[in-house]
Amino acid sequence: MVDRTVHQEKIIKRYYENRDAIMLEKLGELASELYLAEGKRRQQLWKRAKTALTNLNVPEDKIDAMIARDDPASLAVFLKGKF
Repeated sequence: MVDRTVHQEKIIKRYYENRDAIMLEKLGELASELYLAEGKRRQQLWKRAKTALTNLNVPEDKIDAMIARDDPASLAVFLKGKF
């Protein structure tokens, strides 16, 4: 078992309490970057977006459809519906 201080435990607890908000913010930043990215960088950004969407419990088929379209606007529309 890992020994953590009370302060560390509180930080970890707050992270998990706010995980959805953190993932949504991260996805917003990724959507902006996807508009400007090309090639390999764009693929890496979609991979990060997939991880964030998975953490938000978005259905796998919806994630795959978004990535297959390779359209940052679809990610932006999804985020608009979440806010």
